Amino acid sequence: MKKSLTILLLTSALCSAGNYPLTTCVVSGEKLGEMGEPYVFTYKGTEVKLCCDQCKPKFDKNPAKYMEKLAPQAGK
Repeated sequence: MKKSLTILLLTSALCSAGNYPLTTCVVSGEKLGEMGEPYVFTYKGTEVKLCCDQCKPKFDKNPAKYMEKLAPQAGK
């Protein structure tokens, strides 16, 4: 629980500042923007960008897995 909260707080702070930490989709690994405009949504107060809307159902099945990919970037 504490790990999830820490991840959420770190990603929330970084993303809300307008500095999205990744250049790739957390689901597919594809470069954001190569398939048109990224699919952007907010998950528990944190902006998430996917390469396309087809990745959203995969994200929804296990959001914690994909949110963890954003957290390591918060320290950079």
